[in-house]
Amino acid sequence: MLELGGTTPPATDLIKDVSEADFMAEVVEASQQVPVIVDFWAPWCGPCKTLGPALEAAVTKAKGAVKMAKVNVDENQMIAGQLRVQSIPTVYAFWQGQPVDGFQGAVPPSEIDAFVERVVQAAGGDSSGGLDDALAAAEEMLEQGAATDAAQTFAAVLQEDEANAGAYGGLVRAHIAMDDLDQAEAILNGAPAEISDAPELEAAHAQLELARQAADAGPVAELKASVEADPDNHQARFDLAQALYAGGQTQEAVDELLELFRRDREWNEAAAKQQLFTIFEALKPNDPIVLNGRRKLSSMIFA
Repeated sequence: MLELGGTTPPATDLIKDVSEADFMAEVVEASQQVPVIVDFWAPWCGPCKTLGPALEAAVTKAKGAVKMAKVNVDENQMIAGQLRVQSIPTVYAFWQGQPVDGFQGAVPPSEIDAFVERVVQAAGGDSSGGLDDALAAAEEMLEQGAATDAAQTFAAVLQEDEANAGAYGGLVRAHIAMDDLDQAEAILNGAPAEISDAPELEAAHAQLELARQAADAGPVAELKASVEADPDNHQARFDLAQALYAGGQTQEAVDELLELFRRDREWNEAAAKQQLFTIFEALKPNDPIVLNGRRKLSSMIFA
């Protein structure tokens, strides 16, 4: 298993049995620094036996972004009374000394994970811990042309978190960079259903589609000559845009597609607009090419 930066605090520091004697220190004061989830339970409570371990697993997975205090209500009735715990299991999340979230009764694991994520985000943290550092490192490798190393790092993140959309999208893009389009498509098709619509996978899908087009793109010089000879040769202009994108000239490709849309927005079932959307999806949402391109396209659509 890959070490993903930083050391994970031992479980004993993350999850503690807390009593009335140390509740103030371990929950109220400790929550000034890190959010603390308090699990009110009792040995005789059936649902508690399921919820407790599931909560512990979610807290451990957050790698120190949140802590957990377990309070046995039979032994600590005063705290339970003060916090108006009327049935168990009851779970409260404390941040900066105050309860900020909570729920009663047993809930499915997906809701537990979502609860922990909410608590961490409310405190301005990040429950994915070292995984984000690993993703950032892999993205940097990919930008620098080390696609194989990037692919290995993305794969290692997926071993830790098999539904990590960023890692899935990155792995697809790494294989595109290695010109292994069939493997990229296989990875994309194998993504878990719950993340199939994630923006990272939509972007990877768009990049794969553009990469397949690039393999068939004609020579830029010839296509430019065709367009200059006949500016209304829409197919030549469309092909030129594909060839420009394939050659890394993204802005020029967008410009040609915008010009094609201006000349005949309905040509070939609005192909220019669809191709623009594919390019925009493949790029980062805040890329100036996307922002300017979308603005120009919108002004033409609503003109």
